[in-house]
Amino acid sequence: MMRMDSSFVSTHYSDFNMPVRILMWSGPRNISTALMRSWGSRADTTVVDEPLYAFYLKETGLPHPGREAILKSQPTHWETVAEQLSGPIPSDKAIFYQKHMAHHLLPDVSRAWLMGDSFRHAFLIREPRAMLTSLAKVIPNPRVEDTGLPQQVELFESLRERSGESPSVIDSRHVLENPEGMLRGLCSTLKVPFDSAMLAWEEGPRETDGVWATNWYANVEKTTGFGTPRIEQADLPPQLEGVLEECASFYDQLFPHRLRTDF
Repeated sequence: MMRMDSSFVSTHYSDFNMPVRILMWSGPRNISTALMRSWGSRADTTVVDEPLYAFYLKETGLPHPGREAILKSQPTHWETVAEQLSGPIPSDKAIFYQKHMAHHLLPDVSRAWLMGDSFRHAFLIREPRAMLTSLAKVIPNPRVEDTGLPQQVELFESLRERSGESPSVIDSRHVLENPEGMLRGLCSTLKVPFDSAMLAWEEGPRETDGVWATNWYANVEKTTGFGTPRIEQADLPPQLEGVLEECASFYDQLFPHRLRTDF
């Protein structure tokens, strides 16, 4: 865990190695798109939205909204996606921010390419009861693997074993409670300078949004910054209590490693 103070304000690019590829691993029903907006507001950063989504749909056969459009919009082979994400950064930017859904990492996807030296990984988590209650409104009977939590823990442990250090973990509620503090801390752990442009953005769609944005991003498109945490009724369907227990066991493995700041 890490605590930040105002001394980080003076960090400069000369302190870091560029270019940088930031892979943010999240699950559904989180603030992952808002976080992508935040990074996309930086002049030095280009973003990509869930580049493994088409591959995931092709392999699983799941009937997600806009399925055919998604399959046409992206490569459907993970090897092609891996090559693109590891290649030159689009628009010659210094930072390539990659928004990933962890459950898109199906077992057949090699993890070896994710261990590249230019990749800097981070994990976005959310309290599991609130997450699962929200997810159940879209997927009536979600499985634990649909939450991305098992895949997050698997990748987190692999990265920690390889480097000897824990990758960055941020909790979505903490980001909403203290956007500047959390983003400063995240930038520090990822070894890139903080940019105050990350705290606000223009409303509306983005060219970098996936084609599924018309089905999922209506609320995000109305935002101009991070909102306050919602107080939600977490009335979970009884049949999902077992799934919640599994989710909690994975969440509890990541939560102790979360980034902490002075709120």
